Amino acid sequence: MPRFYARRRLSVAAAATALISSVALFNAPTASAALPTPVSASTARSYLATLTVATENRTGYDRDLFPHWITQSGTCNTREVVLKRDGTNVVQDSSCAATSGSWYSPYDGATWSAASDVDIDHLVPLAEAWDSGAGSWTTSRRQSFANDLTRPQLIAVTDNVNQAKGDQDPATWMPSRTAYRCTYVRAWVQVKYYYGLSVDSAEKSALTNHLASC
Repeated sequence: MPRFYARRRLSVAAAATALISSVALFNAPTASAALPTPVSASTARSYLATLTVATENRTGYDRDLFPHWITQSGTCNTREVVLKRDGTNVVQDSSCAATSGSWYSPYDGATWSAASDVDIDHLVPLAEAWDSGAGSWTTSRRQSFANDLTRPQLIAVTDNVNQAKGDQDPATWMPSRTAYRCTYVRAWVQVKYYYGLSVDSAEKSALTNHLASC
């Protein structure tokens, strides 16, 4: 075969391969990260057994004692990072604000197309943390807790669901979507264990019961 035609065949083959790869990349589903995977149910049960059981005390609590939505990189704060992480096809402007995308709320199964309909929930609420030990922390440690992207502590959810949850623990509030409850309690225990927070008796009983069915 003449060298000209051999080279041409190779060029056509290379171009076809590149085109196929481009199409596959274009059609590939957009990955959507979410809450960092919590520990297993068995590990959560082990952690729970070691947590101190104590009466909660909210004396002196103020949300501002937990500096939150701090800058993570460039112009992006913690809320914006979680919106990007938990959303699908999220587009951000030059200020890092989400201008489009979609967000699935695992608490209630709703999907939203406006960032304004989504809250970033502190899975273990700030007031709950204060009640169970954070009142004695430094401001720096409270800031780390309020902006923790490593533990399963921050998650994008429907705004009014987050507001209905408020500062409640699993003894009085759980996600309405039952399929997510095991994940929720595993995450709750992991966060409390990592930060050395206590649990009250009703909270421990609820966590024990939910983990038993995980």
